[in-house]
Amino acid sequence: MVGAAATDEFDAVEQAVVDHVFRLQPGLAVGLGLHQYDGIVPDLSAAATDRWEADADVLLGRLAGFDEVALPAGRRADRFLLRLLLEGPLFDLRESRDLERNPMTYIGGISLTAYLVRDYAPAADRVRAMVRTLAGVPKLLEDGRRRLRGPLPRPFVDLALAIGGGLPGHFAEAEAYAARVGAAAEFAGPRAVAEAAVARFVAALRDELPRAVPDFALGPERFQRLLFVREGLTTPVDELRRAGEADLARNQARLAELLRQHGTTEAALLERMGDDHPAAAEIVPAARRCVDEALAFVRSHDLVSIPAGVAVRVEETPLWARALSTASMDSPGPFDPGGEGVYYVTPVDPAWSAAQQREWLRSLNRTMLANITVHEVFPGHYLQYLHLRAAALPLARRVYLSPSFVEGWAHYTEELAVENGFGGPGPEAEVAQLHDALLRDCRLLAAVGLHADGWPLERAVRLFETDARMDRLPAEREAIRGTYNPEYFCYTLGKLAIRDLRARRLASSFGGNPKAFHDALLGLGAPPIALLDALLDRPGGGTPGA
Repeated sequence: MVGAAATDEFDAVEQAVVDHVFRLQPGLAVGLGLHQYDGIVPDLSAAATDRWEADADVLLGRLAGFDEVALPAGRRADRFLLRLLLEGPLFDLRESRDLERNPMTYIGGISLTAYLVRDYAPAADRVRAMVRTLAGVPKLLEDGRRRLRGPLPRPFVDLALAIGGGLPGHFAEAEAYAARVGAAAEFAGPRAVAEAAVARFVAALRDELPRAVPDFALGPERFQRLLFVREGLTTPVDELRRAGEADLARNQARLAELLRQHGTTEAALLERMGDDHPAAAEIVPAARRCVDEALAFVRSHDLVSIPAGVAVRVEETPLWARALSTASMDSPGPFDPGGEGVYYVTPVDPAWSAAQQREWLRSLNRTMLANITVHEVFPGHYLQYLHLRAAALPLARRVYLSPSFVEGWAHYTEELAVENGFGGPGPEAEVAQLHDALLRDCRLLAAVGLHADGWPLERAVRLFETDARMDRLPAEREAIRGTYNPEYFCYTLGKLAIRDLRARRLASSFGGNPKAFHDALLGLGAPPIALLDALLDRPGGGTPGA
């Protein structure tokens, strides 16, 4: 096939691949704003996923059958991206075997948040989507009980139990919403059935606890494979480790230099920053002011274009999510009819002791909150999604959201803001940024250590205590997160990829204009970071790893 015939056939295969991925992951489609998938719970029975795998193999064969020369330049990189869209889930099913060993695959996907936070459709329609979701929970969790094969990794079981314990509160929050819009009667029955199914699943997991094991690691070969299926990277793990160590050393050296310049100690500076915090009742208003200030800063320094349609609402984090989040951004998907984003900030819990409340407020001091807002809103996640919505992209690039590009961009912007004077002349803003950078460096090193180098969990805990300057409890939580989420390497990995691109391409390709570089980068969508160089060269780029 050549020319128009090849293009038409490729368009058809592209749609088939995307539809196939959404069959396994309908929640991804909902998050992107494709609300025809609202309320659909995936069939994760063995028979269903076997069929999905077989059909994915057929689609991979069809992709491989295209003569790259016959495809327009604008579609060659998309063929590689579509391959990764299929190979990622196949890795989860066949190689990491998530459905047999990770209970979070089942219970972690139960969420009604997408239907609660944004008014994309009439309330009655969104309540019906929640009801359909609840109705699908019993079969989903029963499939999980049949497929999970013990002994299971202990960190996976612990987190699944924590998630399961929070679901009744989440369902109650949704039912309260349904009551406010006059739909409680249709909600109560499915909620009760879903809660009973969650209780059975949680009870079965508790029975598994005595047999649970600390064996969670992917191993070096599967970790290397994970880098490819998520980001198209063939970079050796040893090189990734060295890059993380170098960035950790760079950030540590800069922090030490700042302290010397300002004649202070880290402890004294952090104490002073912690003292400058909003009152408990002022956390959300303070976050709103941070959003306004960050937006004004981006505009005044002309760092990156701001597409039309800016709309950010600041809210308290929903009750059910507060144990896992300090702050987060719920951005509108590229297909969402509305462009409003919801920036969540976790308030003080009135049930906490006075000491706990004070500690939380100090951790959300004004400097730290400003740095978080840069990451989550402007010029971080929310601005990136505005560009994604505004760009004229093919289907594949509107669907594929690389974790390393998304989190890497947001992490990169923290450093970008400080480089351009955000936070004023004192050291506070940069110290806040550096503390977050040290944490993300340690996440990359812990992911490699735990999954490719055979580290015991305690070694990762010590890394976070020593090099990220964390107390024991948060250090343990970060290390445990690495056991079930090795992809938290994405923050530093993506930031380093963007920094490297800027160093190599800013002068030669963009005349030294950072705004032109940033606009071009965000105009790509959020492709795997292995494609960034090729896509900056021309719309279609090449096909690394093909």
